[in-house]
Amino acid sequence: MEVPAVNLKAIILVHWLLTTWGCMAYWLPISYPWGNFTILALGVWAVAQRDSIDAILMFLTGLLLTILTDIIHFSLYYPQSSSLPDTTRFSAGMAIFSLLLKPLSCFFAYQMYRERGGEYAFNLGVLNVGQDRSSYQPIDHPEPPRPYPDVATKASPPPPYGGVP
Repeated sequence: MEVPAVNLKAIILVHWLLTTWGCMAYWLPISYPWGNFTILALGVWAVAQRDSIDAILMFLTGLLLTILTDIIHFSLYYPQSSSLPDTTRFSAGMAIFSLLLKPLSCFFAYQMYRERGGEYAFNLGVLNVGQDRSSYQPIDHPEPPRPYPDVATKASPPPPYGGVP
């Protein structure tokens, strides 16, 4: 089964609209729109630079982080009143709907990351989670395999201790 191609612009537009509607009522702190609109700006960067692996990876990572921060925001700031105004209920519903769509958006963003040439495992600098490619040979200049070590270039052993050879 093949994954359908989803346009990154459509993902950004849907999340922008849902985040805007989620911010209509003042029940969420200012960190909610700041976090979500910043990630959407990273998505615009990923649209502008179609070949950049870094742009789509930062967008994907940001989406994953906003899933966590949205859950924290909703659990701490959801209104406790049983009679909420319609605007607050609509705003909360759209913010929650945006949260529910984010894992699907992450899946599609990951597919775009793979299409742009990203690896399955992320390389985080110090923590190398991917494959070790140091033993690979380049295809255009293969070196013949050496079954035995080259004895002529072998360094002489260090002199023994005490000055006696």
